[in-house]
Amino acid sequence: MTEPLLELRNLRKNYGALVVTDDVSLSVQQGELHAIIGPNGAGKTTLIHQISGMLPSNSGQILFAGEDVTYLSMPQRVDRGLARSFQITSILPGFSALENVALAVQARSGSSFQLFGNASQEKDLNAPAMECLGEVGLGARAHVPAGLLSHGEKRQLELAIGLATAPKLLLLDEPLAGTGHDESQRVVETLRRLKNRLTIVLIEHDMEAVFSLADCVSVLVYGRVIATDTPERIRANPDVRAAYLGEEEMV
Repeated sequence: MTEPLLELRNLRKNYGALVVTDDVSLSVQQGELHAIIGPNGAGKTTLIHQISGMLPSNSGQILFAGEDVTYLSMPQRVDRGLARSFQITSILPGFSALENVALAVQARSGSSFQLFGNASQEKDLNAPAMECLGEVGLGARAHVPAGLLSHGEKRQLELAIGLATAPKLLLLDEPLAGTGHDESQRVVETLRRLKNRLTIVLIEHDMEAVFSLADCVSVLVYGRVIATDTPERIRANPDVRAAYLGEEEMV
């Protein structure tokens, strides 16, 4: 088997006696969509914080593309291609969708994008920004102020901002949260397209989306990984069903 793109070794985060992630070890292969599921309070978002560099770990190791990134900052990890959508930057509601994504392109390239200038003149930024918007289905909404987008469109915009950093691996924390049925379907279809060219780690409570998208699923309960397997085997795993999936309406 080839070397994993992301490898977590005995990762732990605690606040005094409160252990949030406990000896977490898992591997994510290049090109894989790896879902992390579990009940509320299982430590999923904390784990994403640790992987992204938003939160330091108390112990353990994070390897990305063969490099130990455990002690690197979040911007340093983004520079290496480890990006977190929905946390990379805040959407600027008074700026257009295009300008929001162009700022992320600027951050990646170091271009002298003038925040209050005429963004339409910044072709070197706007061409890749438009490409990212097109990939998430927002090409026609490029010039709409971000604050006027629907909740689902804002989720798509945040995904486009993540893509603008040219990631090798994209961390997604509940991208379907708060979206309606039609909006969630658009996000799912976007992720289905992206999984052919990006490695994705996905936290999501929508089990229908998880089992339709994931190549591999890890189950986190009380801060520990209790199983990692294919979606079909995770669905049939009696320990997983007892700990988590039995609480959900399965498809």
